[in-house]
Amino acid sequence: MLIERFDPLKGEMLRIMDEEGQIIAPDLKPDLSDERVLELYKVMLLTRAADTKALQLQRQGRMLTYAPNTGQEAAQTASAAALGENDWLVPAFRELGAWLMKGVSLETIYLYWYGNEWGSHFPENVRMLPISIPIGSQLNHAVGLAMASKYKGERDVALGYVGDGGTSIGDFSEALNFAGVFDAPVIFVIQNNQYAISVKRQIQTRAATLAQKAVAAGIPGILVDGNDLLAVYAAVSEAVERARAGQGPTLIEAYTYRLGAHTTSDDPTKYREDNEVVEWRAKDPVKRVKQYLIAQGLWSEEQDAAQSTEYEEYALEVFRKIEETGDPQVEDLFKYTYKEMPEHLEEQLSEYLQYLEGKVK
Repeated sequence: MLIERFDPLKGEMLRIMDEEGQIIAPDLKPDLSDERVLELYKVMLLTRAADTKALQLQRQGRMLTYAPNTGQEAAQTASAAALGENDWLVPAFRELGAWLMKGVSLETIYLYWYGNEWGSHFPENVRMLPISIPIGSQLNHAVGLAMASKYKGERDVALGYVGDGGTSIGDFSEALNFAGVFDAPVIFVIQNNQYAISVKRQIQTRAATLAQKAVAAGIPGILVDGNDLLAVYAAVSEAVERARAGQGPTLIEAYTYRLGAHTTSDDPTKYREDNEVVEWRAKDPVKRVKQYLIAQGLWSEEQDAAQSTEYEEYALEVFRKIEETGDPQVEDLFKYTYKEMPEHLEEQLSEYLQYLEGKVK
């Protein structure tokens, strides 16, 4: 068991693929065919292309504030890939690769960042909660979903994401404690991208690793190289198996890096040095999987360039469609919070509609 072999209290980190795409721990490599790795890599490429395009569109004033994902594609894609179709995915706000992997369309994702309420409306077969902006609040929801599955005698699990800064929020500790006490079939994935907005991870918590925060809750924790697609997949797959077998929750720290800004409202040059970013670019998760696939004879630089261009064009095409038809409707703000609209919202909506008709000022 990987979780037993790597002790976060000793700073031990699970790594299977190095920065050059070489397998350095073949005995730990998960049961994942190279063809499946290629499929996951294409999701990573789409994530990178869609992310880059969203950033460009926001800078052009065509999209609202956006949270970039570049540098974290492996942690997102691999973790979601380890889930079953009926398992729940409970996101924060920087899990683009996971959303795509789970089956949320890029059109829906772009609608959300465009400010349209329908960006939180997923198909019935996609078990994912809406994007959560309040830090850490989504983790208790993940525990609730997992416990509901357990009470109903199902074998579905829930996976909740949080950033490194979120581990200092009370909701994080409460969720871990509750999950541990009741053996909830839930996995917590910390995307440790080294910054809580502008605050370095080493400043916002004194813990040597974030994975060791599992110890206080009495649950297993493991530290993995978050830029290593295979390591993340292996760790999350094992955690899913544990949860499904009734062995309770697991905390996973994916050690990664946010290459871009916290959001498009942020200027990272004010709090970090350029040489730090350059150092982490060498650890790019997309680059290492590409090199691995090329070495296996399944991919080439020419295919990579063509696929990237195709995804960039696709992302722009999707957004143009949204610009033509996706203007947010203010009425939607009232309609989808409650199953039945309460009286005070009905009054507000009525007043707004009368305003549109010119009956009130």
